[in-house]
Order: sequence, then C-alpha cells, then structure tokens
Amino acid sequence: MAKGFTTREQDYSKWYNELVVKADLAETSDVRGCMVIKPYGFAIWEKMQAELDRMFKATGHQNAYFPLFIPKSYLSKEASHVEGFAKECAVVTHYRLKNDPDGSGVIVDPEAKLEEELIVRPTSETIIWSTYKKWIQSYRDLPLLINQWANVVRWEMRTRLFLRTAEFLWQEGHTAHATENEAIEEAEQMLRVYAEFAENHMAMPVVQGTKTESERFAGALETYCIEALMQDGKALQAGTSHFLGQNFAKAFDVKYTSKEGKEEFVWATSWGVSTRLMGGLIMTHSDDNGLVLPPKLAPIQVAIIPIYRQEDQLDAVTEKVKPIKAALEAKGISVKYDDRDTHKPGWKFNEYEFKGVPVRLAMGPRDIENGTVEVARRDTLEKEIVAIDKVVEHVAKLMVEIQENLYKKAIQHRTENTTEVSTYDEFKEVIKAKGGFVLAHWDGTAETEERIKQETKATVRCIPLEGDKTPGTCVFSGKPSKRKVLFAKAY
Repeated sequence: MAKGFTTREQDYSKWYNELVVKADLAETSDVRGCMVIKPYGFAIWEKMQAELDRMFKATGHQNAYFPLFIPKSYLSKEASHVEGFAKECAVVTHYRLKNDPDGSGVIVDPEAKLEEELIVRPTSETIIWSTYKKWIQSYRDLPLLINQWANVVRWEMRTRLFLRTAEFLWQEGHTAHATENEAIEEAEQMLRVYAEFAENHMAMPVVQGTKTESERFAGALETYCIEALMQDGKALQAGTSHFLGQNFAKAFDVKYTSKEGKEEFVWATSWGVSTRLMGGLIMTHSDDNGLVLPPKLAPIQVAIIPIYRQEDQLDAVTEKVKPIKAALEAKGISVKYDDRDTHKPGWKFNEYEFKGVPVRLAMGPRDIENGTVEVARRDTLEKEIVAIDKVVEHVAKLMVEIQENLYKKAIQHRTENTTEVSTYDEFKEVIKAKGGFVLAHWDGTAETEERIKQETKATVRCIPLEGDKTPGTCVFSGKPSKRKVLFAKAY
C-alpha cells in the first residue's frame, strides 16, 4: 500500500493528506470544507472518546446535550466572545423550502424567514449559560460540572482533514463554581487530564502552559493549553482549558445565593479537545510506511495472518490460531484473524503495516511443524520467531513496550528540536533552518508578539507552567522579560 506513497521528506503536507485517505481514516466530503470520517478512523476516535469520557467522569463530570442552534442575540451578550467568533459563524435565516415554479428544483421560501436568525454553534458557552440561569439558584447547586460530546461548525476557508475542517467533532466541558479559586482549580485540573491522556494514551508528549492575552479564547480571563511538536517541526495546539471568570455569568445573569444569604455571580470554566487530536496522533508517530498507532488507541492491536496454499492447511492454521486469539482477547487485546481468500498474505502484511496495527502474527504449515509464530512489530518493523506457547505473554509485553517506545521516540524528537536562543538573529535562523520549539525571552507586549509573527510566522505557543523562569531581556525589543516562553510555527 505504501507503493507510490509520498515520503515526509518529499512533501510533509502531501504525505499527511495521502496517509489519512489511504489508511482509510477520512476523506473530503461533497460539502465544502467538511469531511467524512470512515469506520477505521472513527474507531480510533471512539477509543479516544471512551478514555476521555472515563477520565471526565472520574473527576465528577456528567454528560448532557444542548441545542445545535443558538439565537443570534445570545452571541451579542458577551462582547469579546462574539468578536472572536463572528467571522466563523454559519447562520440559519429560513426554515422552509418550496418547489421552484419553473420546475428546476427547490428554492428557499421567502415567506419562511426566521424572526431571529440562528447560529450553528461554533462553541456552546452562550446557549449553555442561558440554560444554567434556570439550573442555578443556590450554593447547593454548585459546582455544576457538565460535559457534552457534540459537533460544531466554524466556517473555515482553508481546511485539512482532521486538523481544520468547517465541521468537527469534540467535547466541551462547561462548569460553574461558587468561588474564583474553585474555577481556576477546575481549569487547571482539566488541563492535567488532557496532558495525561495525550502522554499516556496517545504517546504524544505535551508542554502545559498558558496562552498570551492575544491568543486567549474569546471571553476567557486565562487560557491553559497543551502544545505538541509534530515531526515537521510545527506545533499543534492539542487541547485548551479556559478560566472564564464571571463574564458569562454576568452576560446571562447567572447568580446564586451563598450560605450567608448573599446573591453573587458564579465563576465559570470551559474546556475542550476535538478530532484535531487525530491529526496529532498521525503526525506524531507515523512514518514513510504508513500509519503508526500506539496500542492503547489501535482499533486492531494484533492482526493474525494465515499462510497457506490449500484448504486443509488453512484449517490446520485456524485450529492453532483459535486458542491464541482467545487468550489474547481474554487479556483485553483486540485481535483480527484475517483468513480472507481474496488477498494474498503479502498484500495483507502491507495493509496492516500501512494501517498502523501494532503487532502482526503470521503462521503457516512450517510454523506449525516448528511450534512457532512469526511476530512483527509496527513501531520498529522488527520481526522475530516466538514459540507458540510463549506468544500470548510475548505479545502482551509488546503492547506495553511499543506504547512506551513511541512515547520515548516522540520525547527524543522534541528534545532534539527544542532550542534556547538569546538573540533575535539566532531566533530567526533556528525558525528558518529547523523549526521546532524555540525558547526565548519575550517582553510580554502584543506589539512584539505581532512583529515576530509577521517577520518569522512563529507565534508564542504558550508560557510554560514549568521550566526556566529566570528574568532576562526580550530577544526582539531588548526590554525586560519575566521569563522565556515557547515559540514555534504552528498548525
């Protein structure tokens, strides 16, 4: 399947686009800017979703669902929020079609104009906070910890499968708290949940930090983020968590009566990750032979392929495979036994390698005679011969080893592509020559941030929560700087 496949070195962008399509993850839709997520791609997303959902519920959150449509007037209630999303909104103006009198099809019925236009949700703060006004009266109603799994629409002009599409899938948490500190603790906690998921399940190392004022979510007082580094040296914002202060509570008049009987506005957070994580997963691990998946997120963790020429040989292999498959599944390992007679073993080897299946087993008549199985691992492409009675334990260990190895490789890549600089000339040289993460002093002003972006296309990805906080001087302006921040070109 990798024949004719563009390599990363030839054209990283083309490599990515071809991989998404050829690995059966997704394809472009007839609807401009939208995508169709195919079963194999959706199976990966479902595994992501299941684990994140478990983690959310473990921290006390419940799932709910809110309308897709938002009255236009709601977006006007929080000034910075509407300003941040106004250019991306899809607007519903009519509610009915009718047959065109000339018989050519259907047209919008001009008599069916809505009294108030509806916005297809780009995010749900406004509709949710209008609902919270009815749900919250007393301190006894707090904290309110709600998450929803949904689709949203942001009218993107330049789209790429998973990374940026007009419609995408995500989860959005929206919580209400009695105090400022509780809300900040919630926003920080969810950032840690995202980081734990990214590193432990996606095997994708991330830097936790806060956004600059100009990069914050529209309507937030603080935006926390996790930033990952892709193989091409560009950064990917993989998740965000926002401390919203009382902005939305004031916009929608959401108050609670405290224990002391005083009426106060609640404090809010919102946080979300999306199918953009699929893009991050692909670009963090995959290679010129196709997709590479960490075992924890692989829909098929082990593919078993019989080698045979005659039916009786297939029957013999099948009998040997049955207990192996059952024993692996008993350990929670997903297995596919591919005994299709429509494709040759070599074709199947290539298919599962290209689709990133972590481990492949092959068995034929000679293996049965020798009491062995051929074991191939996707991350290193290494093969070995293992005794049949040892293969189950061996594969179980490989699941852990491959997961750890992918994370280790990604960490090594990030380390090798993170550069500290002290002058603007160094900064420009690194950004141009190799990209990656660049740690540099910044004076904290939006003006400097914008000038650097215009001149180098690099942005402040985050102000890391950990790391060197020694004061210095800004690489661009020479003005005092509180600490180094993380710059990179980004998706």
